[in-house]
Amino acid sequence: MASTTSADVLPTGGRIFTSIPDVFFIPEFVFGGLVWILVASTRVYPDNPLGWVMFVSVFCFVATTLWFFIFLCGANGSSIWPSLDVGYHFVAVVFYLSASVDLAYITVLKGWGLTIVPGVGGIVQTLTGDALKVYRLDIAAVVMSYVATLLYFLHAIFSAIRWKRS
Repeated sequence: MASTTSADVLPTGGRIFTSIPDVFFIPEFVFGGLVWILVASTRVYPDNPLGWVMFVSVFCFVATTLWFFIFLCGANGSSIWPSLDVGYHFVAVVFYLSASVDLAYITVLKGWGLTIVPGVGGIVQTLTGDALKVYRLDIAAVVMSYVATLLYFLHAIFSAIRWKRS
């Protein structure tokens, strides 16, 4: 009986562009980068929930880049890598889902013309001339954030199936 090694399970080099969980790397870059760009292009206010969104988008972008290059260079030859792949993508899903919910909440408040003011201790109504532009950018960021969450979720599910087979 032939033993199954991780070389049979995890692709390396150019084969990552043809294996089903790993084809999600490039869309994760694109949509995660768009979340980062769209949130950073507006004033990050209120800074507490939107700071978390920025942390998640930057962290996942950098970690996914490193993960991609590890797979591309073939350094994923150990038997621990399938479980690490599932673990990383599960953490990314939890992070992005929490960031997406925070971002959607802040965007809904901005749509109502409200903002959270930390010093006042509540929600106050604000009207600015740039509010519609910021609101539209935030809507786009929310959509991209949920798409990135879905991509990381699909990657985690298919990585778990691959891990189960190994």
